[in-house]
Amino acid sequence: MELKLLPDAMTICKLRSTAAIDLSREWYFIGRTDEELSLVCRTEDTPGDTLERSDGWRGFRIQGILDFSLTGILSKLSAILAAQKIGIFAVSTYNTDSILVKAADLERAVRALEDAGYTFIQ
Repeated sequence: MELKLLPDAMTICKLRSTAAIDLSREWYFIGRTDEELSLVCRTEDTPGDTLERSDGWRGFRIQGILDFSLTGILSKLSAILAAQKIGIFAVSTYNTDSILVKAADLERAVRALEDAGYTFIQ
């Protein structure tokens, strides 16, 4: 399975509303429940009025489009990283999954996944 590094530093934050989100930017993931509004974005695109934020994340995504019948993909990746004591923040879209790790853990995460047979592409 091929993984692709995301080139930018990422931020995970909580917002009051979607008003300050500039949807013309390249990478956003918005999650809303009855309890909160969360945003994952490039750090440079983080709105100024966040309620809480966590900076210093980097990520990678599974290349290609994943069929909904596939099972265990995130589980396998997260188990490899958990064995290395690397925490994750996972984001799933219709096509694929992305995993964020703290930037300080990125090199170890890449090494652990490569050792487990995953390939990183540009």
